[in-house]
Amino acid sequence: MSEFNRSGDSQFVFSSPYTAPVQPTPKPKRKVGALGIAALAMSSALVGGIIGSSAFSLTFAGFSQPAPVVVNNVEQVNWVTGAASEAGPSVATLSVSGDSSGGSGSGVVLTEDGYILTNAHVVTLGGQTDSANIAVQLFDARVLPAELIGYDSVYDLAVIKVDATGLKPITFTDSADLNVGQNVVAIGAPLGLSSTVTQGIVSALNRTIQVASSEVTDRPGLQFWTGTGDSISIQVIQTDAAINPGNSGGALVDENGRLVGINVAIATAGGGEAGSIGVGFAIPSNTAFRIAQEIMDTGSATHGLLGAMVSNNTDGNGGFSTGAKVEQVTSGGAAEAAGIRAGDVVVEFAGDPVSSATDLTALVRAQPAGGEVKVKVLRGDQALTFDVVLGDAADLN
Repeated sequence: MSEFNRSGDSQFVFSSPYTAPVQPTPKPKRKVGALGIAALAMSSALVGGIIGSSAFSLTFAGFSQPAPVVVNNVEQVNWVTGAASEAGPSVATLSVSGDSSGGSGSGVVLTEDGYILTNAHVVTLGGQTDSANIAVQLFDARVLPAELIGYDSVYDLAVIKVDATGLKPITFTDSADLNVGQNVVAIGAPLGLSSTVTQGIVSALNRTIQVASSEVTDRPGLQFWTGTGDSISIQVIQTDAAINPGNSGGALVDENGRLVGINVAIATAGGGEAGSIGVGFAIPSNTAFRIAQEIMDTGSATHGLLGAMVSNNTDGNGGFSTGAKVEQVTSGGAAEAAGIRAGDVVVEFAGDPVSSATDLTALVRAQPAGGEVKVKVLRGDQALTFDVVLGDAADLN
């Protein structure tokens, strides 16, 4: 039991969460429950082939050209048209290839001179390599090679760079101000269909999911400790906007076309092909902005360390977890220094609710090393709040 524990039972499958890159011998998916988390990066095996379902069969002859936002009747223009027109030029399509595999995804433009944010699993082909060939198709149909600036396997984000100028950067908004029920639009390249726009709402906030780590296993020295070695816990926004394989790294935007999240994963029905069932997830814009900025500045990102071993607080709760129970604090660590003790139950971290050990892990890792946060705990019948200066997760290596 630790700060990095997985919850014991789950309604999701947390094995390989992404559509796997092309493999010589495909690996079977593990199934643990009724639903599964699937990646949004699309295997190149789907491109130029036939994608079938019980509802339809669609044939592709390659990636589609970017499509402008078409307006045939100005009197019928709505907020979706406006949001897509504003954010669409800031969304790119990625094609990634390695020695024996390939895939595609999406990305959002960060700067006029070509920095682009995407998911780590897109540019590492699900953790297979950190030296893949990356090509980017911009909104104006230009195709350019890209350089990997750095990637963060802890929150599944990466920054790449193309040699271009005059690009339109995405506009970030404060994800802490989001409301459940708020209108959102997903923009990306599902199934290789560039510039696809889908509409939905924010279905839930402060959701924690576990996905496979994109850390390249043969990389000399792990940059960050990812918890279990094969999975990570991340806090996400849940949406019912239709997102599918290929949307990975693309934009989730508000009614004004401002970025609220980076699309990262979807839940899929057990036993079925990866596809939208109205349960998609995006990394909040505040977390994405912080990590992207650190990668651009230094080539990597930092993550907080609480210095506590925790488990789900299920005692007397009928199996439901109602917080993260501190089993042990690390000598000299951030929790001990702040006054947190073994037996305390963490119920709030940096203003966000904590209901499980994985919640706490995701929230701690979303903060930078050295970040100052307030942590609310229950100690017996007392509610206490501590000011904590987080340590550095890199110290665990």
